[in-house]
Amino acid sequence: MNSPSLTVLFDGGCPLCSREIGHYRKLTSLVPIQWFDITREDLMLREFGVKREDAMAEFHVFDDKGQLHKGADGFVVLWQALPYYHWLARISRTLCLLPLMRKFYSHFARWHFKRRCQSGVCS
Repeated sequence: MNSPSLTVLFDGGCPLCSREIGHYRKLTSLVPIQWFDITREDLMLREFGVKREDAMAEFHVFDDKGQLHKGADGFVVLWQALPYYHWLARISRTLCLLPLMRKFYSHFARWHFKRRCQSGVCS
């Protein structure tokens, strides 16, 4: 496991987000994963060409080819790399659940972004 197959940008200042990512990090992933807390690692955001506000607005995952996957799509890419969750990624794709997942995630993301930005974390 030399170079990361996935790079995950997450909001470490969000208690819900931190708990979820903490859970994922405890699992032995099927591929190497690099985790970056966007509230602490501004240099990594610039390296990936991601604005802080955009990263706060939506979950970001870069795959091994450097392709960016946002929101619900990012979660499915991450789940594919995790034991116990890879089946959830497969079901999501097989049953064409992504459009519904995107809709629910977009509601959460708007609420999260508004709440976090009111505290001045986004800029």
